[in-house]
Amino acid sequence: MLKFEELKIFLDEKADQYNHPEFIENDPIQIPHRFSLKQDIEIAGFLAATISWGNRKSIINSAEKMLDIMGNSPYDFVMNYSEKDLTEIQGKSIHRTFNGEDFTYFIKQFNRIYSENESLEDLFKVNDSEINFSHAIERFRANFLGIEKHRTHKHVSSPYKNSSTKRIIMFLRWMVRKDKRGVDFGIWESIDQKNLSIPLDVHTGNISRKLGLITRTQNDWKTVEELDLVIRQFDEKDPAKYDFALFGLGVTKELL
Repeated sequence: MLKFEELKIFLDEKADQYNHPEFIENDPIQIPHRFSLKQDIEIAGFLAATISWGNRKSIINSAEKMLDIMGNSPYDFVMNYSEKDLTEIQGKSIHRTFNGEDFTYFIKQFNRIYSENESLEDLFKVNDSEINFSHAIERFRANFLGIEKHRTHKHVSSPYKNSSTKRIIMFLRWMVRKDKRGVDFGIWESIDQKNLSIPLDVHTGNISRKLGLITRTQNDWKTVEELDLVIRQFDEKDPAKYDFALFGLGVTKELL
């Protein structure tokens, strides 16, 4: 087990190694990187993050399918779709349990949200008294999903139900985190990246346990907060950069 300073040096080196434009090519983040308009980046990013479970190549292929359906102009499509467009999408297979019905639900919600807000950033503001995005995510869920029950709600996880909300946390890293590496976008300038957490999945969870960063065996929200406490000691201003280190170590199986 590495000592604190040794572990920080090791993870800093790995974050530096994997936080590189080459990372984009094989990761779902390549989907929003195809756009320059802020709203296009947000919509493409949120959709790609939402279906980010399973094989990365499969995720990218499914995200490309959604882009094709939207004519590769996500913002224009969600603001100007016809009922005929939605009818054609309804029966389509998109990605695993995320189907055409879910996709059309998202499109309608995006239309409503962007009719009222310039950016999704407005829905994820973190209050001064808050130290992570748990409450912000719940406020977003309430706004985006609404109160009427729908099958699609399961695709937007809830920290209040102790989910790690890995996919939303990953999306937030893409939008909020700022550096000069060219991987993350950092286009949400009013939200501080110090509140970001590590997107906790099988890879990052296993590596974190192997390195002694966490002790909990579940990949849930309590474990996200446990990891927060340690990671923020390494860099309180940019804790999410260590996602590159943990994910990279997990994918490459370097520590096995």
